[in-house]
Amino acid sequence: MFHVTLIAGTYKPTRCGVAHYTDRLRMQLDKVGVQSTVLTTHPAAKTAGQSDIIGAVQNWRLAALIPLVRSLQMTTDILHIQHAAGTYGFERAIFLLPLLLRLTGWRKPIVITVHEYGWWEWQPRWLPASFLEWLKQWGQQRGWWDREDGFLLTLSDAIITTNGDAEKALHERLPTFHDRIHRLAIAPNIDVAPIDKITAHQGLRQLCGWADDTAVIAFFGFLHPVKGLETLLAAFKQVLVEHPHARLLLIGGVESLALVGEQATHYWQTLHTLVETLELDATVHFTGYADAETASHYLSGANLGVLPFNHGVTLKSGSLLALLAHALPVVATQAKPSDRELDDCLSLVSPRDVNGLAIALTKLLNDRAKREQLCQAGLSLVQTMGWDAIATTHLEIYQSTLLTFNAVK
Repeated sequence: MFHVTLIAGTYKPTRCGVAHYTDRLRMQLDKVGVQSTVLTTHPAAKTAGQSDIIGAVQNWRLAALIPLVRSLQMTTDILHIQHAAGTYGFERAIFLLPLLLRLTGWRKPIVITVHEYGWWEWQPRWLPASFLEWLKQWGQQRGWWDREDGFLLTLSDAIITTNGDAEKALHERLPTFHDRIHRLAIAPNIDVAPIDKITAHQGLRQLCGWADDTAVIAFFGFLHPVKGLETLLAAFKQVLVEHPHARLLLIGGVESLALVGEQATHYWQTLHTLVETLELDATVHFTGYADAETASHYLSGANLGVLPFNHGVTLKSGSLLALLAHALPVVATQAKPSDRELDDCLSLVSPRDVNGLAIALTKLLNDRAKREQLCQAGLSLVQTMGWDAIATTHLEIYQSTLLTFNAVK
C-alpha cells in the first residue's frame, strides 16, 4: 500500500482550518489506498493521542529541524508538507527543511501544499532593502529559492495550491516550475448531515426560543476579529428595522489557533458586550463550538448565510463552501482580486461597509426569486468540489511525482 508522511505545523482539527483540511484529506486518502502518518509538534500529538500522529518537534524554530530530519528516516513513499505561516507559529525555519533533507541524503519525493502565498515576505531590518531585493530576485530567477518561501517550493517535486491568487503568484515568480504546480480547490469543511428541512427549521427555532416564522441569518466559522463580526452586528441592527422577525445565528467557537486562552475569552466577551450595547440580546444567538453534525443541522434550519470577512471571501473558505452546500443564499464581502467563480453565487458587498451589508441582507430577505437563484448557482459550484475528487487527484499527483522522481534518479 502507498504511504505518505505528512508534516503539519499543528494538528488540532477543531481549532485550525489547515489541520482540519489535513485530517479530512487523510480520511479520504485511506479510502483510495493511501496510508498516512503525521509529524507535528509534541503538544499537538499528545492532544491527538493516536499512534499515527507523531510528535517530532517541540516547536518550529531552527534548532527543531535536526530532530525532525532524524524523524524522517522512516519508510515512506512521499513526504507531503502542509504549509500555512500561522500553523508554524510564523517561524521561517521550515523553509530550510527540503534543503537539509537533500543535504543529509533524503532520496524521496517532496510535495508541498501552499495554503497561503503572496503576502509574507522576509524583510529583516538589519539587511539593506536594495541588497535583499537583489538577492531574492537573483536566486528566484535561477530557481534556487523563491522570494517568499525560501527552499520550500524550489526543492519540492510538486507544488499544490488551493486558491487562484496563490496559483497566479507562483506561476509569475517561478515560470520554470510550471509543470510542478497544481491547483486543487478545497471542499466544504463539514458534510451535509441528513435531516428533513422542516425538522431542522423547527428544531433550530425551538433551541433558540424563536418564533416559527423567524428568518434566520447564519454566520458559520471561527469567531475572530478578521471575520467582520462587528460590522455584521451593526448591520443586523439596521436589518431589524424592516424585518423585526429576523434573527442572527453565530455558529462557531472563538478558541482557535489564531486566538487562544485569554485572547479568545476577551474577544468572546467583547462580542457579547457589543450585542448588549446594540440591544440585540433577544435577536442574536451564539452557539459556541458545535460538532460537524450539529452545525450542519443548524445550517439546514437557516434561511440565509452571511460571511462579512474584513479581507473578503474567496474559494479557499471552507465555511463559504459549507453554506453553499447547505443550499443557503449567501451575502459575503468581496475580496480583491476576487474569484470570478463566485460572482453568480453570492450577493457581494464591500468589506467593513455596515450600510452596504444591511442593504444586501434586507434585499435578499425581500427577494425570494433572488434567493432561489443564488441557491442553485451555489449548489452547482460546490457540487464540483468534493473530498473524493480531492483524494483521487492527490493520489494521481503522488504517483506521477514518484514516477518522474525515480526516472530522473
